[in-house]
Amino acid sequence: MRGAWRVSDVRAAEEALMKTLPDGALMQRAAAGLARRCALLLRDTTGGVYGSQVLLLVGAGNNGGDALYAGARLARRGAAVSALLLAPQRAHAGGLAALRRCGGRLVDAVPSNVDLVLDGIVGIGGSAGLRDQAAAAVESVGEEPIIVAVDVPSGVAVDTGDVAGPAVRADVTVTFGCLKPALVVGPAAPLAGQVDLVDIGLGPWLRGDPAIEVPEASDLADWWPRLTPTAEKYTRGVVGVATGSATYPGAAVLSVGGALAGPTGMVRYAGSAKAQVLAQYPSVVASERVADAGRVQAWVCGSGLGSGEEAAATVRAVLASPVPVVLDADGLNVLVDGSMADWLRGRQAPVVVTPHDREFTRLAGSAPGSDRVGAALRLAAWMNATVLLKGDRTIVATPSGRAWANPTGTPELATGGTGDVLAGLLGSLLAAGLTPERAAVAAAYLHGLAGREAARHAPVTASDVAAALRPVIARLTSPSVVASPSSLVVDDE
Repeated sequence: MRGAWRVSDVRAAEEALMKTLPDGALMQRAAAGLARRCALLLRDTTGGVYGSQVLLLVGAGNNGGDALYAGARLARRGAAVSALLLAPQRAHAGGLAALRRCGGRLVDAVPSNVDLVLDGIVGIGGSAGLRDQAAAAVESVGEEPIIVAVDVPSGVAVDTGDVAGPAVRADVTVTFGCLKPALVVGPAAPLAGQVDLVDIGLGPWLRGDPAIEVPEASDLADWWPRLTPTAEKYTRGVVGVATGSATYPGAAVLSVGGALAGPTGMVRYAGSAKAQVLAQYPSVVASERVADAGRVQAWVCGSGLGSGEEAAATVRAVLASPVPVVLDADGLNVLVDGSMADWLRGRQAPVVVTPHDREFTRLAGSAPGSDRVGAALRLAAWMNATVLLKGDRTIVATPSGRAWANPTGTPELATGGTGDVLAGLLGSLLAAGLTPERAAVAAAYLHGLAGREAARHAPVTASDVAAALRPVIARLTSPSVVASPSSLVVDDE
């Protein structure tokens, strides 16, 4: 598990660390890691540093200083390094002098021939959106050169991941000491490209909890329920699925498919799509009502129920049970008028809700807005439920104030029915004994991987995602778990 830290926490850690180091040493550590990454990129694209054309986009302050010192190191290795100063009077004096000593030159416009661009315009102290001069310079760069962002892509809101104006779209972001929220959540995260985390010794000085946690494959492998020689279907957990209807039987089939891919030993279905579910999955024990379903360790409820009294009765019956509940889709819509508030408040067992943005807006009374993590945390506290806010970087938030960002999502999952599969898998994980937050984090992570797997073969359907869960889970739970498929690289040198 990796953490992403707010700007204030990073600043405090940097100040504490710098008191133990010679003056300027921390910037030199950052510049060395940055130059090393750039050199590797140039080796792979142009054959090496020597003779390559490097442009530095340099703003005011330390972010520009990191870029200038890194440029000096590349110039010493034979690169032709140019620097475009966007705030000449406030450029980092030491970095600028170092670049000049190594043969770097200042330019007034973006050169026509550039192999690699270092974005040192605005660091973690900037606010969202580039100023006009910087935005024009970035636009002049075009799409041909490799763009490397220094710490974060310039123009993003670092603590929230919002992008309120022009911003740099990087191929690689070299970030120092720890991840920042904009690298893992919101519309800013895709702008970061591949994220390379360079160790500069900051870790021991970071205090408190990270703003956001990012799961890795090894975390899920550790959490996954292990079968013992005495295991049988009931000890593995039984998940109940109350989804679908005569109008929307596919929702039942898909959510059951997601549940069957999980670690539980049995799936019980309750609903009017009983015939369709049994036709697809004969191992399921099916009934037409929640009251007749039998004992379960968790319920999945909502998708495809519709909006009438029958749907509301199903939700009430599920909430009356003493086991964890996943509420999805129509199960969330039933909550909007407030008539279920007492049912939710009176529950002792956990609730996990899985809204997309429109459902979130109906539940919370306003859209998630620019701070998706903050919005999810507020809803979790208000509902006293774990919130899985679906999106490109799905967020899991708990009433206690912890938040996770899922690194495996793909736009290919933006198709009907994939949320039903996710809810079914989540319910299976709950029934197998995972805590609500771990179940939600694991379900989102695996669902994202399954979306990627399905996209390798054809345009994705929800059925493809359900089918892809099994090989994805098999690889995850194999004795040797590979590194996380997120675009995160850690440099411990």
